Amino acid sequence: MNPPGKCIVVFSTKGGVGKTVVATNLAVSLAAESGAPVALIDLDVMAVGDAARMLNIAPRNSIVDLAPMLKASTENGQAAGRAQELIGRLTPHPSNVHVLPAVLNPHQVQSLEPQLLKPLFELLRQTHRYIVVDGGRTFSDTLMSAFDASNLILLVMTPDVVSLYQTKWSIGVIESLLFPLNMVKAVLNRAESRGGAETEDVRAAIPCDVIAEIPSDGKTVGMAINQGVPLITYSPSAKVTLAIRQLASQMVQKPELYLGSANAPQQRGAALQPNSGVLQASRLWSDRVPEKSGEIYTMVGDGDEFIALKRRIHDGLVEKLDLRKIDLALLGDRARAKELREKAEGIITNLLAKEAGGIVASHEHRLRLVKEIADEALGLGPLEELLANQEITDILVNNKDEIYIERNGKLERTAKRFLSNEQVHIVIERIVAPLGRRIDESVPMVDARLPDGSRVNAIIPPLSLKGPVLSIRKFGRINFKQEDLIKLGTMSDDMGAFLKHCVIARKNLIVSGGTGSGKTTLLNMISSFIPNTERIVTIEDAAELRLAQEHWVALESRAANVEGRGAITIRDLFRNVLRMRPDRIIIGECRGAESLDMLQAMNTGHDGSLTTIHANSTHDVISRMDSMVLMSNIDLPIRAIREQIASAVHVICHTARMSDGTRKITKISEIVGLKGDIDVDMKDLFIFQQTGLDGHGGVQGSFVATGERPSFFEELRIKGIPLPAEMFHSPVQR
Repeated sequence: MNPPGKCIVVFSTKGGVGKTVVATNLAVSLAAESGAPVALIDLDVMAVGDAARMLNIAPRNSIVDLAPMLKASTENGQAAGRAQELIGRLTPHPSNVHVLPAVLNPHQVQSLEPQLLKPLFELLRQTHRYIVVDGGRTFSDTLMSAFDASNLILLVMTPDVVSLYQTKWSIGVIESLLFPLNMVKAVLNRAESRGGAETEDVRAAIPCDVIAEIPSDGKTVGMAINQGVPLITYSPSAKVTLAIRQLASQMVQKPELYLGSANAPQQRGAALQPNSGVLQASRLWSDRVPEKSGEIYTMVGDGDEFIALKRRIHDGLVEKLDLRKIDLALLGDRARAKELREKAEGIITNLLAKEAGGIVASHEHRLRLVKEIADEALGLGPLEELLANQEITDILVNNKDEIYIERNGKLERTAKRFLSNEQVHIVIERIVAPLGRRIDESVPMVDARLPDGSRVNAIIPPLSLKGPVLSIRKFGRINFKQEDLIKLGTMSDDMGAFLKHCVIARKNLIVSGGTGSGKTTLLNMISSFIPNTERIVTIEDAAELRLAQEHWVALESRAANVEGRGAITIRDLFRNVLRMRPDRIIIGECRGAESLDMLQAMNTGHDGSLTTIHANSTHDVISRMDSMVLMSNIDLPIRAIREQIASAVHVICHTARMSDGTRKITKISEIVGLKGDIDVDMKDLFIFQQTGLDGHGGVQGSFVATGERPSFFEELRIKGIPLPAEMFHSPVQR
């Protein structure tokens, strides 16, 4: 029994590199070298019928036409008979190549079902030694199905910078789709052409093997195409013909080139189908980025075919409007920006009509596509709707293809994508440039704050290895009050009452927790208890606090400029605040040497101060403060630091994000003093006891008192701030 046929996909995202010429002539040469029939499958729906025209034949059927037969071939006992029937439906060429295009005309494009390729290739493997696939130019679902069935992917490239970039990009996409790199090889077409890059430089620049170099011979190739004959027939001794025949000879003589061959190195994690050598990979974008309902997900533009379409239209728009010369400041002028957008939408509509043809038939989809391309060209692209959605708290861009959001406390991957990593970079520049910041290779990281208070962090290559990374923590427009957090299940009535009385009694309080656990939200709520008669000064890296009191001075630190000068740190601001006659000092977050200044201020009359700290628990706050104090470059023994902490900090309130996305105060603890030489004596007053999960994954539990009363309980009574003793009783005591 003959081994199953090998499938070779010839592909390039760049047009004009000779992909179809290579695929067609490789198929003919393979038939000649092996003496066996070869199937040539044309999946290029953007240039329908080119492979057939190069062989001067008129295909009788397309994959779309064979759909009923291919679907029936999956029925039990039908596969063997269907394979012979299929041969009769393909169009033969005298070279022993059998041709089957995906479609015969543009109207069939919408009827092409990617899932048809699996039974098609299973049948062809029984009757053909080799299957050569012209994969087209876009990462479509159809191409992914071909990749799934393939044993080898040949990327055709030319020795120029654009083709080199596109080839590296394609390899990155193929790897991101979980295909092993060793099934990808490169073919350098028009090698050593005048003005092209040196072959050695090309080989060094791409992360896969270049297994063939085809010389440039435009005259010979052009004459062969015009006459509708393969190169092996038109000019057998031409250098370009010999190079393609040598490539075919490798395909026949070197089984180790193919994934799934007994001599081929297997990529770890690749699973093979029994007796076929077909790579099984979870590859479809629809599998990896599931479609979801809701306004934040695009209706069109999520497939690679649409991404390619959008990229072409975007490039045409940039050219017609000359967007490269438009000052970013113009986009901040509402009137001029509106005028520019209206002009851009008209151009996009015309370009879409020419480019897409019947592909985008729905009026609703066309309107949506026009909006998306205009957003990408003039706005923030796929981030526009995410920023407008009030339910979203965080937007996380890992690269052009990965955009995550946090909604209701949980991370979700959206179906949105950028056109390219360059587009991500442009969006980052649009965000930070109006803020007087810059990001480039000399300054590859930036922290900034949007006018609405949202925090932005961006980092670009070479520091980021997979493309530009952008993180946006949206500024909450809702200022939660005590009753709101109680209703949301963040805390209990007793917890809220206790925290309120601590603030009124001017106790120094720290809110601790992890990233996104609700520290700032809780600090905002606690700050609302400060009497309106007091002078409050807040210090933050990125201003997020929103106080309702009248006498409030808000300060924000400043990063260094491009020359590395002009930085104003939290510590600098804190030292200045001590001269501003504050009644209360609130630091948005203690994260460094300012912690020592904060402790000293708390110990020298500035009581009632508030801050937040990143920590895993109330007890972890102590070691975190030890570390931050030591960052002040003041040589203090641990005991001295612990004495400062024990005498300065009264209460620590710890927040956490639970498994169901909700935020809760999991513990409120009081620092009583030192226990022994360096141990800080701490007792828990309130805790959240989790008892399990409900049927929907929601966290179940209750807020309970531990039975411990704060050491300043009598002090509160004396100051006229009485607390009922019952609120500190444990469930057993009650």
